[in-house]
This record gives sequence, structure tokens and C-alpha cells, in this order.
Amino acid sequence: MPAKGDEPAVVTQFIRKVRGGSQAFLAMASDGEIYVVKNRNNAQGPNLLFNECMGSELYRIAGLAVPRWRLLRLTAQFIENNPRCWIETPAGCVRPRAGLCFGSRFAGGHSAPLFEILPASSFLRIRNRTDFWLAWLLDVCAGHADNRQAIFRQDRQGHYHAIFIDHGHMFCSPRGNLKPHLVASRYYLDPRIYPNVCSDIVKILRTKTRRFDCEGLWARLPTVPDEWMTHSAITNFTRCLHTLSDSRLIENSIEAITSSHCPDAELRRNDAERGRQCNHSILRCGIQNERNGFSLCA
Repeated sequence: MPAKGDEPAVVTQFIRKVRGGSQAFLAMASDGEIYVVKNRNNAQGPNLLFNECMGSELYRIAGLAVPRWRLLRLTAQFIENNPRCWIETPAGCVRPRAGLCFGSRFAGGHSAPLFEILPASSFLRIRNRTDFWLAWLLDVCAGHADNRQAIFRQDRQGHYHAIFIDHGHMFCSPRGNLKPHLVASRYYLDPRIYPNVCSDIVKILRTKTRRFDCEGLWARLPTVPDEWMTHSAITNFTRCLHTLSDSRLIENSIEAITSSHCPDAELRRNDAERGRQCNHSILRCGIQNERNGFSLCA
């Protein structure tokens, strides 16, 4: 989260591309930190960077774990010297646009292994597991048009902490033109990651949303560059704030997600369609060498 008036850090060292439709890449910046970098002329839509900024702020204000983000500056010289950061299209590679871009700070480190997927046997070791319910509720209110993504950082005791990533499809998608079904924004790898619905879960959701600081979220809007604020992005963001401030709409959303959640039946159906179960994979800590196999959805 940048402070007002902070100068953007400059992207200095390309590390590698990361998986995902936005064709983001991993890079070092002049502040010495490593970021997942997303450019304005990405392959998904003009609202992507606005959605990343304000989606991150929405989650942060709600008390959910998200990577810190920062405005970065991509120079023409960096782009020229690093053709692997160019955007691949069916018609050929497109040069990224020099100027401001979005940077999501890399959440790992050499002493903190990250996992993309966990087996169901590990779910009880996720310390903030109930946060998946709040994330789903926020995503419904924000019109998140893609499955929720998270990574898991393991501590020395073998427990995991979920970190929520990739907010580019919030506020009705990077193009701002979708009205997603409420199931679209659920964590998709294994619905059993959500604790069983009970009165305590519903109470937590009501309490968290009742205390949500809509004015504080609106106050973060000036941290987003003016050129990223399209009409559809502002419209959909304002609609999200309206929903979060309306107790009736919140209650309807809580009822909708809790009543629609049938994890065991859906998991059996998904396994039958795939013909296999999900495997777990690690995001390895060493990232300077591509042979280390770092992988991150973006």
C-alpha cells in the first residue's frame, strides 16, 4: 500500500514471467524488493490495474492478508533490454507501455516456503481458514468475475497462513462488463477449504461487514493514478461500496453463499469430470535462477 506522495520505485531487474492471463512478470525494483509486475497495456483489460489496487485495499481494510503493493515505473530502456517481458499475442509480441505499472510485493522468502495448492489433509493447519468465508463475501459484493486465488505460507511449526492474491478480476472484470454468479468468485481448488457453516461463521461475517470502513476505502482512491480510473472501474467500485454499506444486501449475500455451499457433492462431481484429484505444489523460495521452478498465478 503506497502512501500519498510516494515516488514510484523503478523496475531494475527482470527475473521471469509468471503464469496467468495478464502476462505479469517477476522483477526487482530500485527499493530492493521483488514484485509481480502488471502493465497497463496487459492482455486482459483496461481496468486490471485499478482493480488490483482497490481490490488489495478492500481486502486490507477488511483485515485479510494481501501482499503489499506499490506503484512502479517501467522505463523504455528496461523494456528494450528485456524482451522476455513483452506481451505475447497470436499476432506476435507487443511491447509493454513505459510508465507507471502495478507491483505486488513477492510474499515469499528463502525461509518461508509458499504453496499454491494444499491437500485437504492440511486444511486444519491453516491458521486463518475462516478468512476464506469473508473473502468470498467481499468478492460477491465486489463482483469478482474469477475464482479466488490464494497462496499459503508455511511457518516453522508446519502451519499455514493464507495470503489472498490476484484482484484484477474484481469490480466486474478487467473490462468492467461482467455480472458474475456468486459461485464464480469462490476458491475453486477444493471447496472443503471453507469451514462448515455454523452460527459462529455467520456472526463473524456480520460483525466484519458491519464494521467495514467504507470511508477509509474511498479515501484510498487517490493512490491510484488518474489514467487507470476508467468510467466503468469507478462505477463498479462505487457499486461495491454501496453494497457493503447496505445491511440488507449484505445479509442477502451471506444467505446466498452459505446456502449454496455443498462441498462434498461438488468435489465428487469435479473429480469425476477431471478424472483425477488436485495435487499440491510448492512455490519454491529461490527465485534468482529459473531452474528453481518458481511459479505464481497472476
